[in-house]
Amino acid sequence: MRFAVSPMWEITPSFRLLNSAATHPVHRIWVDQVRPRMAAAGAARGWLTELIPPSGYVPDFLNPAPAGPAPALTTELAAIRAAPVDRVRRDLDHLARHQGGLGPRMRALYADPQTRLVKVTEAIETYWGLALAPYWARIRTVLDADVLHRARRVAERGAGHLFNDLHSTVTWGDNALLLARRKQPLSRRTAGAGLVLIPSAFTGPGLRTRVTLPDPPQIAYPARGVGALWESRRAAGNGALAGVLGRSRTLLLTELETPASTTELARRTGLSAAGVSQCLTALRDAGLVSAHRVGRCVLYARTAAAETLLEATSA
Repeated sequence: MRFAVSPMWEITPSFRLLNSAATHPVHRIWVDQVRPRMAAAGAARGWLTELIPPSGYVPDFLNPAPAGPAPALTTELAAIRAAPVDRVRRDLDHLARHQGGLGPRMRALYADPQTRLVKVTEAIETYWGLALAPYWARIRTVLDADVLHRARRVAERGAGHLFNDLHSTVTWGDNALLLARRKQPLSRRTAGAGLVLIPSAFTGPGLRTRVTLPDPPQIAYPARGVGALWESRRAAGNGALAGVLGRSRTLLLTELETPASTTELARRTGLSAAGVSQCLTALRDAGLVSAHRVGRCVLYARTAAAETLLEATSA
């Protein structure tokens, strides 16, 4: 048994949430920021819309078994592109049964998986850049904290206690792991060796599972602390940080509570676009800001180091 933090396990539920008309009590701030960005880029429709339906089954090849404790998105996309043709078609047959047929892009994928999987991963990269990459440092902090907490509980009280505390539908007893409400039985005859537990910011309130031989079963569960994910961080209100970084750079870090472009930051702060660009370059070189290119747009976001620095210098 092992834990893994997986970008792909965040893509499916977050994409569904953005395409839903429902108001989410936890992720509303994120949705309000990302939806206009998705609409402006024309990314709300396309390959992912057909591949990730509003509810129900999602093809298993989209969630390859994590190769390590925290695989990069590029590693997972490479695994998707390398998915065996027969697995892709089997998953699409399953999707067709659930959805009553396949859309035109999925029919093209069925006919030529090796070529069309490149299109799928390009669509995923675009979505990632618009919706998740600018927030990934914040999300990773929550996911890593969950893994640390649960690993400590395993060391202190054993794996049985971990499972009984993981989710209300999961229990451990009589040397067996029981998942309530799972439609298909889970046994060693139908599942690969081992078990991968994946904390998720967007999965919830239920569990998501993937059982596809020869991979180990994967269980994605709601991470602890997600309720505070989008709470506003206190920015430095005194001159201590400005004395080190300078007023303009401190101001930009404060404004990057919400990821933004150079143009947007210039509009918010009153600084010139050239001045903003120069400051952002310095902040990025110092590891306090990350840049995420999506087409012609570059979004800047605070890193985990910047979050820690701002909190430490807050009044």
